Amino acid sequence: MLIVNERLKIPLREIHFQFARAGGPGGQNVNKVSTKAVLRWNMAASKSAPEDVKARLRTLHPRRVTREGEVVIASSRFRDQGRNVADCLEKLRAALAAAADPPKPRRPTRPTRLSKEKRLKDKRQRSEKKRLRGKVG
Repeated sequence: MLIVNERLKIPLREIHFQFARAGGPGGQNVNKVSTKAVLRWNMAASKSAPEDVKARLRTLHPRRVTREGEVVIASSRFRDQGRNVADCLEKLRAALAAAADPPKPRRPTRPTRLSKEKRLKDKRQRSEKKRLRGKVG
C-alpha cells in the first residue's frame, strides 16, 4: 500500500512495473542487468484516488500522464532494481501529495496608497527621462 496521506492510499496491486536496461556509465553492469524501473499506474481506472486529485495530477504533471489516463514514471538513478522501484514509488507519492492539497483560493486585495504613489512616481520619472531624450528646442 502506497500511503500518500490519511485519506489517500493507493494499493500496490494497481501499480505495475516494467524493467529495462539503463543507459549511462556503469560498465558491463549496464549491458547485462535491467535496472531501470518504469512505474505504470492506471489512474483513470483507479477507485482509490478522488476525481479532484486525478484532475490536479493531470494538470500538475501533464508529461507523466498519458491520454488514456495512465501515469508513467521512470527511474534509473541507482545501479540496482530495488532502489529504482523505491525511487519510482517515492516520485509517485510526491506527485500525489502535491495534487492532494487543494490550491488556496486567491483573495482579491486592493493596492495600498503607498504602492499607488510609488507607481505614479516611477511613471513620472520614466516619462521625464524619455522626454529629456528628445530634440533640443
